[in-house]
Amino acid sequence: MVMCYPGDMKDSTICASEFKAKCLAILDRVEARGGRVVITKRGRPVAVVVPVSGAAPVLRGSWKDKIRVHGDLVRFSELDDWKNP
Repeated sequence: MVMCYPGDMKDSTICASEFKAKCLAILDRVEARGGRVVITKRGRPVAVVVPVSGAAPVLRGSWKDKIRVHGDLVRFSELDDWKNP
């Protein structure tokens, strides 16, 4: 038996054809209320829609105070030998 998406429940199951028809509204509800929606095809679960867990991490400055640079990163005077083996 396939239950179709009830508007009040947080965790629910919906058939693929109804998900296709109401996709944007379902995505808005999942984003606003949380929970998850299991999408079924012929009674078998094929996908789960869940809210994104948070914003992407900011990488700028993430290495600050974790590494230390010794010497010049641009000029490799000690490594000039690799050019002429």
